[in-house]
Amino acid sequence: MIFSAGLGTRFKPWTNKHPKALAIVNGKSLLQRNIEYLQQYGVKDIIVNVHHFADQIEEALQKHNGWGSNIIISDERNEVLETGGGLLNAKKLFKPGERFITCNVDILTNLDISKLLKLHEESNALISFGVTDRKTSRYLLFDETMRLCGWRNKNTGEEKISIQKSDLVEKAYSCVVIFEYDIFKLMEEYNFSGKFSLIDVYLKLASNHLIKGFDHTGDKLVDVGKPESVAIAESIFI
Repeated sequence: MIFSAGLGTRFKPWTNKHPKALAIVNGKSLLQRNIEYLQQYGVKDIIVNVHHFADQIEEALQKHNGWGSNIIISDERNEVLETGGGLLNAKKLFKPGERFITCNVDILTNLDISKLLKLHEESNALISFGVTDRKTSRYLLFDETMRLCGWRNKNTGEEKISIQKSDLVEKAYSCVVIFEYDIFKLMEEYNFSGKFSLIDVYLKLASNHLIKGFDHTGDKLVDVGKPESVAIAESIFI
């Protein structure tokens, strides 16, 4: 699933008339680049959620035949649900019992999904995701085994700790995530509904379920969240 429904408020003025998913980096939209990224690892059945200028995304997918992938639309036109709500809303579109991967349309990376999958399988985790040492305002916190233990906002000092341990390590979230299908049952058991973030889900589940970070520091990664980040992305992703 590629999360593509956001309002893109940091990406104005482009997002006054377009969805951020269709912002262009070296001649290709962010959406096309993420579809092609997943194709490199054999992922061709892709759910794309839509809200902001949803018609434009649907038209682009139709015009380009999904850039070679089988695309299913998860419609959030009535209300943008954030990543967690968007995932739960799309439950009916996933194949029951099957492991799956998600990414954010505004993150470009060359994280090796096969390595992430290997870690996920070997550790028997519920959820595994990429992280790096890059500078950000909000960090996920891990123990020495890279098990998720909490979250910290460096600007406000706020912390949410799921597992109390000393010497927790800060890592930045890369938004490429492997889930076991059981995540849907657990989100429902923990009464998640409506609009919510996947980070909230991770922190709620971390104490009783294994959630692993995969450190891929050194790989290419650009958060194309603001117009000025397009130039950075264009210097890295040809």
